[in-house]
Amino acid sequence: MYGFKYEQYKQVIVAFALPGNLQGNMQVATFNIKPIYTGKYNGHIKRGMENSLKKQQVALSSVAASLMLTVMKLVVGIMTRSIGIISEAAHSALDLGAAGLTLFAVRMSDKPADKKHHYGHAKVESVSALIETALLVVTSAGIIYAAINRLIGGKTEIEITWYALAIMVISIVVDFSRSRALKKVAIETKSQALEADALHFSSDILSSAVVLVGLIFVSMGVAWADAVAGIAVAILVAFAAFKLGKKTIDILIDAAPEGLSERIEEITMTISGVIAIDKLRVKPTGPQIFVEMVVSVNRTLSVEKVQQICRNIEQKVREDFPVADFTINTKPVALNNETIAERVHVIGLNHNIHAHNISTNLTDKHKHITFDVEIDQQLTIKQAHDTVNALEEELRSEFDGELDICIHIDPLRNEEHYTSSLSAADEQRLRDIIVSVAQHIENVQDVHNIQIRKTETEKLFITLHCSFNEEVLLEEVHSLTSRLEGAIYQSLPDAYRVIIHAEPLFA
Repeated sequence: MYGFKYEQYKQVIVAFALPGNLQGNMQVATFNIKPIYTGKYNGHIKRGMENSLKKQQVALSSVAASLMLTVMKLVVGIMTRSIGIISEAAHSALDLGAAGLTLFAVRMSDKPADKKHHYGHAKVESVSALIETALLVVTSAGIIYAAINRLIGGKTEIEITWYALAIMVISIVVDFSRSRALKKVAIETKSQALEADALHFSSDILSSAVVLVGLIFVSMGVAWADAVAGIAVAILVAFAAFKLGKKTIDILIDAAPEGLSERIEEITMTISGVIAIDKLRVKPTGPQIFVEMVVSVNRTLSVEKVQQICRNIEQKVREDFPVADFTINTKPVALNNETIAERVHVIGLNHNIHAHNISTNLTDKHKHITFDVEIDQQLTIKQAHDTVNALEEELRSEFDGELDICIHIDPLRNEEHYTSSLSAADEQRLRDIIVSVAQHIENVQDVHNIQIRKTETEKLFITLHCSFNEEVLLEEVHSLTSRLEGAIYQSLPDAYRVIIHAEPLFA
C-alpha cells in the first residue's frame, strides 16, 4: 500500500504552484505543529501553578519589607535631619510602590491567553518593569536635586546617632535577603518583574552602604559627605535603571535575546531530515518565547515523515528553552541526488496520480520514460487523457533536454462489493482447479490460504498466497504471479478479480 507523499499532501492543503526544474521555485507549505501533551501535560500545569504561587509569595514578602524599611528610614531621617537617610526613605517609598506593582504584575501575567490577548499576559511584567525604571529615574533626579541644594546652601546640622547607623545596617541586611530570594525565584520561574526587583534591591544594598559611609564621614567632621553620599546613591540608582530599562524595552519591542536564535538554529540543524533553515523568528514574551521557523526538507518525504521532523525539532528546542508556541513551516526542495523514478513519482503525486512500474532509457540527449498510472475508472477516456497530458507537461518542465514519455493508463477501482460464500463443494472444486493451475508454473510453491467469494453478479473474487524460494528476485516473482493470475482467469471464466500475495517459503 502506497502512502501519500509530502508534495501531494501540500497540494491538497493549500493552493500550490508546482515545481519547475530541479532547482525550481518551490512554494511553501505550512504545518502548525502544536505540542502533543501526553502524561507530561498535567505535570506542566502543576509546575505552572507552583511557579505562580512562588512568584506571588516572594513579591508579597517584598512589599512587606519595603513598607517596613520606608517607615523606619523616614522616622530616622526626620529625627537626624540626614538628607542621605531621607533620600533613602524616599527611595524605599518608591520601592514600596514598585513592589506593589510587581505583585500585581506577577498575578496578571499568569493569566492564560484569551480572545483579546493571543500571546497571553506575560508582558504585563515587562510593563511593570518599565514603570519601575521610570520611578528609579525620578528618584535619582530628586536625590541629586536635594543634594546639590544642600551643597550650595552651606552647612546643615546632622545628628549622628546609633539608630541612624543601625537603620542603614538593617536596610542592607533586608535588601540583601530579599534580593537573593527574588533572584532565586526569578531564575526558577523566568519572571522579568521579579528579576527587575532583584536588580533594584541589589542596587539598594550599594546605595545604603554609600549612605552609611557618608554618615560615618559626617561624624568625623566632613559635613559635605552626606550630600555627596546622596549623589552617589542617585548615580547607582540611575545605573540600575538604565540596565533594567534597556532589557525591558528590548522585550517590549520583541528583540530576540542575544544568542537565542543562533542556539535554536544549532539545535535544529542536528535533526535528521532538516536540509536548511530558511527563516527563523523568535518573539520573547515574559518568561516564554514564541518561535516561527521555515525549514527545507526533501520533497520526496511522506507527509508523516515531515511532521515527525517538525515534532523532533520542537521537542529538542523545548528541552533547552521555555517555548510557549512553536510554528514550523516546511519548504520542499528537490535534491541533486534524486533519481528519475523519484522525480516522476513525486510529480505524479502532485497531480494525485500514482506512477509505478517506472522505466527509464537514457541516451546522450534523450530520456525515454515509461510508467503506469491509475486513473479513476469513472472518468471518460478524454478526461483521463487530459489528466495524463497535464502530468506530461509538468514532467517536461521538470527535466532538461528532450524527453519521450509513454504512459499506460490503468483504471483505479475503488468501488465496494457485497460478496457471499460458495457452497463447500463448489469452493473445494475451484480450489482444486487453482492448485492444479499453479502446479504447471515453475518455481511457484505451496499455494495456500485460498479465499473465494461470490459477488452480486455471480462473479468470483479470489485471493490466495503462494511461496517462492527466498533467493528468487522480486522481478521474477512478479512475472510468475502474473502468469499464475492469467492462468486462473483462463481456467475460471467467471473470475472477476484475482489477488495473489507472494511470500518467501517457510515465512
